[in-house]
Amino acid sequence: MHVSFASASLIGLSCLSTLTSAVPFSFANDPTGEGYPTPNAQQVVQIETQAHGSLPNGPSPSSVSSDTVTSLQLIAFNEIFETAFFSSLIQNVTNNVPGYGFNATYQDPIVETLTVIRAQEELHTLFANASLIALGATPVQTCAFMFPVTTFPDAIALAIKFTDVVLGTLPAIQQLLAVSGDAALIPGIGSVIGQEGEQVGGYRTFLQMVPSALPFLTAGTREFAFSALNQNFIVPGSCAIDYINLPVFEPLAITSMAPIAAQAQTLSFEFPMAANGSTPETSSYSLVYVNQQNLPVVEPLQNVTASPATNMMQFTAAFPYNGTTFGNGLTYALVVCGPTENLTSAADVAAITIYGPGLIEIN
Repeated sequence: MHVSFASASLIGLSCLSTLTSAVPFSFANDPTGEGYPTPNAQQVVQIETQAHGSLPNGPSPSSVSSDTVTSLQLIAFNEIFETAFFSSLIQNVTNNVPGYGFNATYQDPIVETLTVIRAQEELHTLFANASLIALGATPVQTCAFMFPVTTFPDAIALAIKFTDVVLGTLPAIQQLLAVSGDAALIPGIGSVIGQEGEQVGGYRTFLQMVPSALPFLTAGTREFAFSALNQNFIVPGSCAIDYINLPVFEPLAITSMAPIAAQAQTLSFEFPMAANGSTPETSSYSLVYVNQQNLPVVEPLQNVTASPATNMMQFTAAFPYNGTTFGNGLTYALVVCGPTENLTSAADVAAITIYGPGLIEIN
């Protein structure tokens, strides 16, 4: 039996509590039962059966640029996170954790659907890590994860947000592959973009939104994605990340009350002061938004204050939502340092980012 998330949201879901567990999720006890992330041949067949399809069985490139190795490592790193997320979600639904309870009619079909999605994410990991091993590069290992959600709808809303990040990052990786002369990997990554797009349409339908958020999805960068993963989900110190040649920016928190409304408004933000407690000179700082495939939007920092007791800096900035050229779907918010007159792409923004990304999702 198959059931849509939408029907379950209307009939079968019983969100009983907003309590959440402080116990990190890890793969230490093989929660998938498949030896992930290093399954044997028989376990790979099991994963492929669950995923309704197989790993690509054609030849892989025998050599790639060092920058392409970084891209493959980021892909594997993200797919491990996604596998962890859906594994944790399956556990919560299966065990009727408060906030994740379904009636008997819907629980099994929901778990079945989530198991298919998880298996597909597992295969994405195996493909990226197998490519790295074949190239003599360092494959990505698992971390411990924390997921800041307490109910099934919260989890699906979070899945929309991180999938939108992926859908902006993978095209950026395709462009880098082309520049590096590693175009043979582009079609496989393109197929994953389509698969992730199918997923997010299902998640949006569950939350009673239109399946597609935007005509042109928000552009991203590897730096945005890597920073967002490490800031929001990775338990610090639970895994090595220094072999992945990407920066992790300092965090930028959006402190305005969520959810952010679909209207022009002023938002509140905060970022950490220096480790020694000194107040940074913010005169050269700007807040930059990246939304859709449009030019970055630059706003000045206003009402900048320091809170030595919390070692945080606070400020406000305009959010010039208009419902067409700016504000719908995923928006990245980033504090940059330096001239902003010639910013034309997400990559330009990433090159001068010091805090971020804050993630805003509307519609």
